[in-house]
Amino acid sequence: MARLDGRVAVVTGATSGIGEATALALAAEEAHVTIAGRRGDRLDDLTDRMKGAGADGDGQVLAIECDVTDEQQAHDLIEKTREEFGKLDILVNNAGVMLLSKVEKGLSDQWRQMFDVNVMGLLYVTDAAVAVMKQQGSGHLINISSVAGRKTRPTVGVYSGTKFAVNAISEALRQELLQDGIRVTMVEPGAVATELTDHITDEEVRENLGSSQMEPLQSEDIANAIVYAASQPQRVSVNEILIRPTEQSN
Repeated sequence: MARLDGRVAVVTGATSGIGEATALALAAEEAHVTIAGRRGDRLDDLTDRMKGAGADGDGQVLAIECDVTDEQQAHDLIEKTREEFGKLDILVNNAGVMLLSKVEKGLSDQWRQMFDVNVMGLLYVTDAAVAVMKQQGSGHLINISSVAGRKTRPTVGVYSGTKFAVNAISEALRQELLQDGIRVTMVEPGAVATELTDHITDEEVRENLGSSQMEPLQSEDIANAIVYAASQPQRVSVNEILIRPTEQSN
């Protein structure tokens, strides 16, 4: 039997990178999966690939265009999932942006975007999911944070601030919800080869990132960790998974 057979999961930010790999990994374990993102064409393509990965029947994949920074869309995402599948077992809060620059450059629009997506978006979706999970008496919140949620450095300050917030929110949720049978996991990747770096507008930062000879993690590495945490028995709560590339020093 597949490890997540019949479980219902929502993955935000599913149109690329860690979210895409996680959706495929969950489908391979026979979970019913709602994939959410802003790019409808990519959701359609991912739906087809998930069915090939293991979701072998109609209705096992639900694709929803969703901007998590819109509170109503975030709540609708959870409600549509409950209507389609009847429950919600796993929420993977993966949607995020990483726009690195020195604070002194004053890119306030990018600061706001990171907090809107990485923090407020996570809270909006989580708020709706917790209501469903409390009714069920079970559920699992998996929040994608970062090594930057533990320490910061020049050019990472604002992004790091959003991930410090994710870590604090996750730990508070763990304590608030443990009596409701709801588990909370933080996954904190180091350097991962995703398109997040493509969105950085600061040329100095992009050049420095491009000069690294370190072999980064792949999205599938993080997806495998998520499946591991999600597939543990109810008595086991994997609270933190910190994953760095072997050659990453900090």
